[in-house]
Amino acid sequence: MRSAIITGLAALAVAFAGMPAKADVQLHELLFKPKAERQQYLQENRPTSYRRSDRSPIRRKMINFDGYAVGTIVIDTSDRRLYHVTKPGRAMAYGVGVGRQGFTWTGKNQISRKAEWPGWTPPASMRAREKAKGRILPAYMPGGPNNPLGARALYIGSTLYRIHGTNQPWTIGQAMSSGCIRMANEDVKHLYNRVGVGTRVVVRR
Repeated sequence: MRSAIITGLAALAVAFAGMPAKADVQLHELLFKPKAERQQYLQENRPTSYRRSDRSPIRRKMINFDGYAVGTIVIDTSDRRLYHVTKPGRAMAYGVGVGRQGFTWTGKNQISRKAEWPGWTPPASMRAREKAKGRILPAYMPGGPNNPLGARALYIGSTLYRIHGTNQPWTIGQAMSSGCIRMANEDVKHLYNRVGVGTRVVVRR
């Protein structure tokens, strides 16, 4: 029995590697809980780097891409791709989610701010629109894995639009947003580390 307990604790310790500690839940307490409760806790507290919602259903890749200066971000809403020009004639292509019908836009601007795990303040117009559908949005939601803005946000000029992560990876490649450009968390982190404030952004159809 003692050997089984030690083995179980070791297995849980491996499973919990990299997880944030919680004072109210100890390994030995979980060992004696029903299997379903242990599995649920492990799933809910899995490290962010292993969350399925971090991954994009559209794999990013380097492609040939002409016509724009190195460093430029080009978003093609028809192709539902974001292109970051990394060198002359080459760009990293990412799958993105774009604005649904009635919320599409085009234009030129620049990155005005960057934020990690940004908080979300839904615009009053969005809150009113969703309330009419029977969905109550919060006035503010702190950043975190369950926040719709995901792991990173790149703010576009003085507009309400952002290039941001998402906790809904199935929307990548779809036209479902209110105008913002959605990326899977893995991809938005990848892009975030490679661009700075002042980066030129071109949104085209």
